[in-house]
Amino acid sequence: MHSDFQYFAGIDWGSEKHRVCLMDGEGRTIDERWVSHSGSSLAELVDWLRQQTLESPVTLAAAIEIPRGAIVETLLEHGFAVFSINPKQLDRFRDRYSPAGAKDDRRDAFVLADALRTDMHCFRAVRLDEPAMIRLRELSRLEDELGQEQTRAVNRLREQFHRFFPQLLELCECADEPWLWALFEAAPTPQRAARLTEAKVARILREHRIRRLDAAQVRATLKSRPLTLAPGAAEAAAEHALLLLPRLRLLHRQHTDLARRIGAILEELASAAGGQSEHRDAAILLSLPGLGRKVAATMLSEASQAIAERDYHALRCYSGAAPITHQSGKKKIVLMRRGCNERLRNALYHWSRTSVVWDPPSKKTYAQLRACGHSHGRALRGMADRWLKVLISMLRHGTLYDLQRRAA
Repeated sequence: MHSDFQYFAGIDWGSEKHRVCLMDGEGRTIDERWVSHSGSSLAELVDWLRQQTLESPVTLAAAIEIPRGAIVETLLEHGFAVFSINPKQLDRFRDRYSPAGAKDDRRDAFVLADALRTDMHCFRAVRLDEPAMIRLRELSRLEDELGQEQTRAVNRLREQFHRFFPQLLELCECADEPWLWALFEAAPTPQRAARLTEAKVARILREHRIRRLDAAQVRATLKSRPLTLAPGAAEAAAEHALLLLPRLRLLHRQHTDLARRIGAILEELASAAGGQSEHRDAAILLSLPGLGRKVAATMLSEASQAIAERDYHALRCYSGAAPITHQSGKKKIVLMRRGCNERLRNALYHWSRTSVVWDPPSKKTYAQLRACGHSHGRALRGMADRWLKVLISMLRHGTLYDLQRRAA
C-alpha cells in the first residue's frame, strides 16, 4: 500500500481546532497549518490538500486518532484515505522522536504523518458507515443514557418512599413501575392511602394490566401501620416525590419510544435485500440464542467495521474478550483486558449470561469452565470468546444459527 500514496497527512484532533502536518513520501514536511472546527475551514483544508496533491486525492493518506467525526467524514467524502490509530500506540510512536516525553499538538501531527508513512500496517483504514448504522449507534447510546437517568430518578423516588411510605415498596420493591406512580399520585400519604376504595385500586391495576396483585392485597398493604414521623415530614417527602413523577414519566416514555425505534431499524436491516452485507449481518446476529435487541444494536453499531471485515481478532479486542498475557522467562501472567469499548464489553457479558440459560451447549461449556475453577466472570468471558468465533464463522458463510449444526 505504501506505493499507492505519495503524500501523508497527520491530523492532531482538537475540540476547537486541529493541527495538520503534510509530508511527502520521503518524510520531508511540505507544510503545516491550524484548521478550525467549522464548515468553511474544513472546506479550505480539502481545497488545500487537493491543490497539494494536484487534484489527485487518492495519492494522499491521512492519519488521525479518532476514527469518526466531521473532519474524518469530510476527507472520506472527498476521496482521501483516512487511517486511525489507538492513542496508546501513538504514545509509543512519539517516543521515537522525543525520548524525554515531550508532547505538543505540532509534534503529534508530525508523528502521525511520519508513522503512517513508515508503519502503515499499525493503522486501521476508516470507512463510512451507512446512514442506518449511524442512526442505530446514536439511538443505542441515547437509550443507555436515558436508562441511567431513569435509574437515578427512580432511586431518588425510592429513597423518598423509604423515608415515609415503605408500604409502597412492599408492592414494588424497585419503585420503577408506572402503576405504582399512579397509585401514589392517587394517595400521596399513608393516611390517604388507607382510605382508598377497592374499586379505585382495581381500576388502577386494570389500566396498567397488573395481574400479579389484586385490589384486596394492595389495600391490605396500604392499610398497614405507617411510620411515625415529625409533623410535616410526611407531607414534605410526599411533595418531593410528586415533583419527581413528571420527570420519571417523561424518561419512561422516551425510553419506550427509543426501544421501539431501535427494534424497527433492526427489523429493517434484517429484512432488507441481500445486496448489502450489513443488512444480512443483522439477521445473523438476531438468530443467535441469548442475543436480544439491545445486544444486537450495540454490536452492530459499536463494532460495525470489525463485523463488516469479519475480523475476529479485532472484535475480541474491542469487546475485551481477548486476555492480555505478560510473559518473561519463567513468569507468565494472563490478565483481563481493561482497555476496550465498555458498551461492547457489557453487551457481550449479557449475551454470554443469557446464552447459558437458553443454549444447551453454552450451559454445558459454562459448567465445565466453572468446574475447572474459573470464576463466574472468567467463565462468561470464555463463553463470549467462543460466541465471537461462532459469530464470525456464521458471518463469513452467511448462515443463520443452527443448534444441530453446531453440535455436529
